[in-house]
Amino acid sequence: MVRTQISLNEEEYDAAKREASRLGISLAELLRRALRPLLPVDETRPWMAYAGFIESGDPAASQRIDDVVYGHKD
Repeated sequence: MVRTQISLNEEEYDAAKREASRLGISLAELLRRALRPLLPVDETRPWMAYAGFIESGDPAASQRIDDVVYGHKD
């Protein structure tokens, strides 16, 4: 990951921090999610247009991706 710096006024910063807290994510993740829809999709990887659209609420979801995508097996 590349680290960058942005400037927000106090009102924007406070509102963004509150929203990140409400969602249970970091401020950096909130800003990444807000930026993604504005960026062009890599045409060599069209599936990436859908990356980040599904949220399970489970912080360990990546370890159980089949259950997240296909549902729990009975």
